[in-house]
Amino acid sequence: MKKILILGSSGSIGVNTLNVVRKFPDKFKVSGLTVASNINLLEQQVKEFNPEFVVVTDKSKARELKSKIDNLCEVLSGCDELVKVSKQRDYDILLGAIVGFAGLSPTLEAIKRGKRIALANKETLVVAGEIVTKLVLENNAEILPVDSEHSAIYQCLVGENLNEVEKLILTASGGPFLNKEKSFFENATVDEALNHPNWKMGNKISIDSATMMNKGLEVIEAHWLFGLPVEKINVVIHPQSIVHSMVQFVDGSIKAQLGLPDMKLPIQYALTFPERLQNDFKRTDLPMINTLNFFEPDFDRFECLKLAFDAIKIGGTAPCILNAANEVAVDKFINRKIKFSEISELISKALDKIENHSDPDIETIFECDKITRELVSSLK
Repeated sequence: MKKILILGSSGSIGVNTLNVVRKFPDKFKVSGLTVASNINLLEQQVKEFNPEFVVVTDKSKARELKSKIDNLCEVLSGCDELVKVSKQRDYDILLGAIVGFAGLSPTLEAIKRGKRIALANKETLVVAGEIVTKLVLENNAEILPVDSEHSAIYQCLVGENLNEVEKLILTASGGPFLNKEKSFFENATVDEALNHPNWKMGNKISIDSATMMNKGLEVIEAHWLFGLPVEKINVVIHPQSIVHSMVQFVDGSIKAQLGLPDMKLPIQYALTFPERLQNDFKRTDLPMINTLNFFEPDFDRFECLKLAFDAIKIGGTAPCILNAANEVAVDKFINRKIKFSEISELISKALDKIENHSDPDIETIFECDKITRELVSSLK
């Protein structure tokens, strides 16, 4: 029986994680759940899964929840408690599904304790990849990727020699604007950008998919997860989202992992590795799919993808600047303060204006994130 701490239980990854836990009540116990403010869903989760504690970062919502659940579990509040529970509470696996930079600190604490990290928060590796990977080795911790693309690569590499890998091939659906001209981006609406053709995701990651920044962040994440130079990481557009990613080896052979666009499978793999447990999830029916397409991404239309490749090649704090600028720019777009086309413009300005530090410590990472957010928030 493994105890799981789920950071971000109200989002799509958190909900799907609980769907997996529900299937295997003899394998997993929920130790703790955290949300930002969605206490209505959290209340239901508490009543079903009986966690020992919950964290609600919105303090007023935490007080409201406490009055509703009548001492069913301990209710903690505030952002600081996310770090404290990761550092002090009893669990075996941390499922990191908080969106953005906020996921970094609690993940670092879990790594220091030598825990298994089922990582959906790609920003942790994007902004502090070198620091995180060193800590993992020093503390005998373990990172199992939850992103479908990185899970696919992880599965393809089991039993293989990393020195025999020629390249990693990350697949991308292309998002809702795959077939739109660049001129369309000038007037693209929030609703249009949120309307992903294959996946149901939160607002931030949906916008990142529309700009293809999500794939850029995944390139950086793959660099740190698998220890390969960015020159060995390719992106191909695959609109059907059936082939989740591939690995090409030095002899020319390619291994791929296929499945329906359903996050429960990579989540289950991260929780149960090295076992594969039988489930009743819907199976892939290749004759029904019929056609699988692949083609090169357009870096001119999807400038965010190019900016991500540039940032990891520069190294240092450039990926941190990229990530912080993107988070602020996406928030501005969702709140209709900027145009869709201006997301990449703000990120580019931040990368140009903010000094890059080549060998940052964790304090420099946090300072860089702060400075970038302040700058991009002030830009028109």
